[in-house]
This record gives sequence, structure tokens and C-alpha cells, in this order.
Amino acid sequence: MTIKAINVRNQFKGVIKDILLGEVVSEIDVQTASGIVTSVITTRSVRDLELKVGSEVIAFVKSTEVSIAKL
Repeated sequence: MTIKAINVRNQFKGVIKDILLGEVVSEIDVQTASGIVTSVITTRSVRDLELKVGSEVIAFVKSTEVSIAKL
């Protein structure tokens, strides 16, 4: 499945404003046009995606989670 195949209403393009790194999980704050969206993802994913403050990302929202994809 590609990023474009996911419902547009559930995607928020934005820029990472803050990363709170933990040993296992990390909090990612993304500034979007609709406000700040926070995602909790594994610290390994932060490293694998090379996420940094200022990175452009898309926040994918489900009823129980927010996922991150680097642009």
C-alpha cells in the first residue's frame, strides 16, 4: 500500500517540532496546519527513519494511534 492509498482525511502533513527520545519508545511532536499531533513510536523507528527536528513528515491517524512517515 502506498501513502497515497490511505484516506486523505487521516493524514496530516507537517514538520517535526520536538522529539523526546526514550530508551524503548519516543514521543514525536508534529506541527500541522491543524495543530500539533503527537505520536509515540519506537526509538528504533526514529533512528531507522532518521527523524530529526525539522523533518517533513506525514502523521497518519487511526482511532487508537498516530503513525509517522518521513517525506
